[in-house]
Order: sequence, then structure tokens, then C-alpha cells
Amino acid sequence: MQRFLVRRFFITFITLLAVSLIVFIMARAAGDPRTLMLSELSSGDVDQWEELGEKLGLNKPYYQQYGIFLKDMLTGDFGKSIKENRQAIDIIGERLVATFQLGMAAFAFSLIIGIPLGILSSVNRGGILDNIGKLVALIGQSAPPFWLGIMLMFFFAVKLGWVPPSGRQEWSGIILPAITLGWFFVAANMRLVRSAMLDVLDSEYIKLARAKGVSTRVVIWKHALRNAIIPPLTFAGVTLGSLVAGSLTTEVVFAWPGLGRLAVTAMLASDYPVLQGVVITYTLLYIGAAFLVDVLYAYVDPRIRYA
Repeated sequence: MQRFLVRRFFITFITLLAVSLIVFIMARAAGDPRTLMLSELSSGDVDQWEELGEKLGLNKPYYQQYGIFLKDMLTGDFGKSIKENRQAIDIIGERLVATFQLGMAAFAFSLIIGIPLGILSSVNRGGILDNIGKLVALIGQSAPPFWLGIMLMFFFAVKLGWVPPSGRQEWSGIILPAITLGWFFVAANMRLVRSAMLDVLDSEYIKLARAKGVSTRVVIWKHALRNAIIPPLTFAGVTLGSLVAGSLTTEVVFAWPGLGRLAVTAMLASDYPVLQGVVITYTLLYIGAAFLVDVLYAYVDPRIRYA
């Protein structure tokens, strides 16, 4: 198990290193940040230009600049926001909580609805519940999130007035964004669980258990689900990372004050320190979720850690 964890940790480190290199190259390809920074301060002259280059390390070769960037990144220092003149890490920390809340709410919604619906659909193959599950999966995987969010906002917030249309002032404000963000993964979880359950329910040991008189409830929830849960567990890691790191559209539609909305604002304002910090934070969240699921996967299936 230790070798498995060391190998996964090494892969995680290499992934983060590669992303940091891509972020560094893209930031440098966008132009010299001194152009924006000096235009915000004053007209600037050659002395200011050289002084700022010395301060930021921009007068050094690119490999040394990358070393400085990597060292600062490991200490959580992404520089100061050009727009707000504050540390980028402080701005990101303020928005991270909101993004994490939305991502976890959408993740819980996708599991609570998707997994039971997939089980019921597989048990009632060809029946009414199966057809309802297929309809939910079809709508969930074909409806664009921005369209779904607008429709939910129109009916449940504007027409019925059950929940606030946007913002984070009230606890109920998270309901519509969480449904919008998690609906696609409800459909994906439902289809994955249904497929895995059907494979297990058609296996020989399930037929043997039924022949021995084991109750349907025990067959489904103990024997079948336990062996069918491995593929959904793998997908859960991708889901968790995607929901936390992929909430940009939903946050913009519902004016949710999270990292996705911050990334859009920073991009429009050419605020590269904040944008770089958001990208690195998203990467950490995503690969952290994937690493956690890899560990859980190894505990659930011993063949993985002994492979």
C-alpha cells in the first residue's frame, strides 16, 4: 500500500509541476506585466521600468524566472492583484469557501439523486422507473448548464418565488446553483450505476444467491451494489474535481461569488497574478480529489494496490 501511495503522490507532483510550467509560459506569452502595472501607476519611464523589472525578477533569464515563480507558488505567493493592489492569495481565499460550498452541495445532490435512481432503474429494467431514469439521463446530459440555470431561475425564483434568483446572502440561494451544476453528474451517475448493476445482477453468484432464497433486498443492496460500486467510485473522483473546479458558468449565471466568477473578472481586467493563482488552485483541488479517490479505490479493491 505504501508503494501505491508513493507512486500516486509522485504522479500528482509531476502533474502540478507540468501545470505550473504551462501557466508560466502562458503568462509570459500574454506580454510583459509591467505594461499594465505601470499604466495603472503612472505614465512610467525607463527607471521605473527597470526598477519594477528588478523587483519582479523580469530582467532575469526565463529559467530563473520560472524558478522564482515555482518557489513563490509553493509558498502561496502569487503576487499582488493589479486591479485591487492586494495579495492574490487573499482574494482567492475569500472566494474559495463559496466555490467549495457550491461544489460540495452539487456533489451531494449528484450522489443522492443519481445513485438511487440508477439502482431503481436497473432493478426495474424496462419498466416505468427505468424509462423515467433514461429520460432524466437524457435531459441531464444534453441540456447546457447556462440554459438549465436560466430556466430554473425563471420558474422557481421569478415565477414561484420559492428561492432567491442569485447571490449568496441566504442559505437557500445555493439550491438552484447546486442543482444546475450537479444535474449533468446526476445523469452520469445514474447511467454508470445502472450499467454496473445490470452487469452484476446478470452474474452467476447473484443467480446462486437468489436460488438459495436470499431476499431481494439483501441481493441488491449488499451483494450487487457492493460489487457494482467500484466504477461509480472512480467516477466520483472526476465528479468531485470537476464540480469544484468547473463551476465557472454556474457562478456567472447565478452571480455566485466564487473562484469561477473571480477568474472571469481577472481575465477581463488582465489581472494575471489572480488568474494564475486561480488556475493553480483549481489544479490543486482537482488532483487532490483524484488522489483521494485513488486511495479509496485501493482500499475498496485490494487488486489495485497489489498490482
